[in-house]
Amino acid sequence: MLMSLVIALLLGALSMLVMYPAAQHLRSLQDGERASATLHKDGPCMTGRCQVTFTVDEQRVVADLPVGSGGGKSSVGDRMAVRYQADDPQVAAREADVGGGGAAVLALMSSGAALLFLMLSVVGAVHARRQRHQHPHSPTPAQ
Repeated sequence: MLMSLVIALLLGALSMLVMYPAAQHLRSLQDGERASATLHKDGPCMTGRCQVTFTVDEQRVVADLPVGSGGGKSSVGDRMAVRYQADDPQVAAREADVGGGGAAVLALMSSGAALLFLMLSVVGAVHARRQRHQHPHSPTPAQ
């Protein structure tokens, strides 16, 4: 019961403190400048471990893709479109992700799982309370 409550809190924190802000950040780049980029460093893009390179004003920019990015099946050297902030080109995201991408999906999934575990802990608490009321400690017979 306690473990379900802890899991619910952790999943809720993941959703509200990590994935929801990541989805908002991706959406903030919808109106950003567009560029053609090359995947420079691959890895688990969903956790923000990918990098792309592209050119802005004849200067090469290396940008980390943010948490919640897709493209995990892409390999180094693959081409993709990115959107970046005009005043800070290192803030960029794959164009395919600027609608919220996988971050929005994960935020919804972790919120749903948090609610499930919260309900499990409540049901467990109610069940334990009913068990205590049905079987009160009976006094031992006097001898």
